[in-house]
Amino acid sequence: MTVVLMLGSAPMALQAVGWPRRFDTLLAINNAHRIRPDWDYAIYPWDFPPDRIPTPRPGQTLITETDFVPAQNAHGGFVYAGATMAYTAAYWALHTLRPRVIAAFGCDMHYPPGQTHFYGQGTPDPLRADITLRSLEAKSVRLMALAARQGCAMVNLSSGPSRLLFPRTTLADLLAAKPHPLDAAKVEAALTREAALNYQTPTGRYWEDLPRYDIAEIDALDALWLACAE
Repeated sequence: MTVVLMLGSAPMALQAVGWPRRFDTLLAINNAHRIRPDWDYAIYPWDFPPDRIPTPRPGQTLITETDFVPAQNAHGGFVYAGATMAYTAAYWALHTLRPRVIAAFGCDMHYPPGQTHFYGQGTPDPLRADITLRSLEAKSVRLMALAARQGCAMVNLSSGPSRLLFPRTTLADLLAAKPHPLDAAKVEAALTREAALNYQTPTGRYWEDLPRYDIAEIDALDALWLACAE
């Protein structure tokens, strides 16, 4: 039963340098492969700078849009799931690895003044004006709900402010993590509404067809997902 550590690029992510392997799989997002050399998967978007792409060693795999677009589409697509690499990485892991636990660390999408990433100043990509990111919190509840339906617990190892609404836990307690209980009827209502809207973009390039998406409908859907966690 796989326990996945999903490592992001927040300044606190450097704490993971000396962590023991109390997880089965290390999934590094974007530049996070630079934190630990023992990563198993490194995932990055199509516009990631080529000079930052790592050279995999035996047993290591690079994950690109060829891999993660079909995986995210299998879980509803980018409009519903949220187009950040943290959410994309999690849906790819759910689809491909079928883990029992996905633990996020350094993926909080919280950007206070000062250093934003472990390597210095980066682009706070989740804060861009984007129809998929109007409520980062709602997207985290959706991810938690779909993971739970697969028997997977979504947890957060970070201790500071976070846009993720996953339960907090520690590295020592990862094996004890259980899927967070959500209101099953409300989850079904949100999924039913998604199906009715049919905001599907098989290519993943939802920005090429923006007129077909109603922002008010997306906001109402986000409210349904947030209600699942009340």
